[in-house]
Amino acid sequence: MALRVTPPFTAAALAMALLLTGCQAPGGSPAPIRCASGEAMQQTTLYFGLSRPAGPAIDEAQWQRFVDSEVTPRFRDGLTVFAAQGQWLGHNGQVVREPSRALMLIHDADAAASAKIDALRTAYQQRFQQESVMRVDAPVCVAF
Repeated sequence: MALRVTPPFTAAALAMALLLTGCQAPGGSPAPIRCASGEAMQQTTLYFGLSRPAGPAIDEAQWQRFVDSEVTPRFRDGLTVFAAQGQWLGHNGQVVREPSRALMLIHDADAAASAKIDALRTAYQQRFQQESVMRVDAPVCVAF
């Protein structure tokens, strides 16, 4: 017995296939980036909240000590810090608005750099009693 597919189902299946074209399954490796100029590297931006669950906000001196003691030794080639105003949904279901710092790092896309970045996140969470530090990674082309 042959399976008969009706036209509406065929159109829906085709539409779904087109929508998923180019999508990647979670956990897969991204395609290597091809740069017209410069070299392929990784850009990681970390977002650090400056409020604490209890106690005073993290001040500029405390933030700078964190950068000097934790970030700079791991990423001596350079980094960029942006002042930001963040908003996120906490584990308790409440919206939290707070001053933040965004830290942008350009680095090789390797396990060693990733481990150093995760160590930064853990150090900040422990030092300043934070729920999380958001990490965003993207392949980039870099030319100096």
